[in-house]
Amino acid sequence: MSFSFDHLVFFSKNPDEAIPLLKQRGIHAFNGGRHEFWGTYNTLSYFDLSYIEFLGIENLLVAEKQEKNRLVTHIVEQLEGQKQEGPARIAIRTDHIDELAVKLKEAGFTVYGPLPGERMRADGQVIKWSLLFPEAAENELELPFFIQWEKSDEERLLEFEELGLVGSHPAGNLQFESVCFVVHNLEQTLSTWGRLLDLKQGEEFVDASINARCRKLELAGTKLLFCTPLGEGIAATVLQEKGETPFLVNLTGKGQSKIFEMMNGFWRFNQF
Repeated sequence: MSFSFDHLVFFSKNPDEAIPLLKQRGIHAFNGGRHEFWGTYNTLSYFDLSYIEFLGIENLLVAEKQEKNRLVTHIVEQLEGQKQEGPARIAIRTDHIDELAVKLKEAGFTVYGPLPGERMRADGQVIKWSLLFPEAAENELELPFFIQWEKSDEERLLEFEELGLVGSHPAGNLQFESVCFVVHNLEQTLSTWGRLLDLKQGEEFVDASINARCRKLELAGTKLLFCTPLGEGIAATVLQEKGETPFLVNLTGKGQSKIFEMMNGFWRFNQF
């Protein structure tokens, strides 16, 4: 069973704010649309099929009723609990979501779904998909959830190109190289995620810019990078303030190579 990175979710009290902020950095973003039955709405930024979603609550009364949609329950708990906004979850794409649900249950995960989802785009078109949420009680870091789109990857990419949603960043041909998670125990986290995804691990290395030792899981589309702090620095500060979480977006393209903070997350442009 193969997997591909789909998207990183930022929780935001006002997703529309992402559009001008990202534009200042040469990143194109646009109003995504509304999830009427979940009480949420979003702003999106695409890097081919990998993308970043800035998700907000539009109707709290509706959102509070979504017990099976664990992404919505998560955003309600986090934003209404006065916790910080910022990167929170990732979604992984699959074409075998029903088979995956059975496999994860057999592996001992608590599973919610598959459940249907849809979003009305700004142009009125309805986009449909299915979601699956595995959970493990012992995990501090939220596990990824899985998504299966109604259309194929080829159909979706062609549509994005026709709509001008990809290849439109003012900073150039940016690629979403990896998303970085900060964790207490690197080996234990890799073991859990490895059991879930069966992905090849890269060699361990030290990232001096965040003062952490790190290792990648080689996921198609956008890699997953896990880091444990070695001492004071960005990784240690995030872990202390937010706990285990995704926190750093690594983009490749022309431009700056230093780390900067935006939308309550960290970003880094790695030059070609």
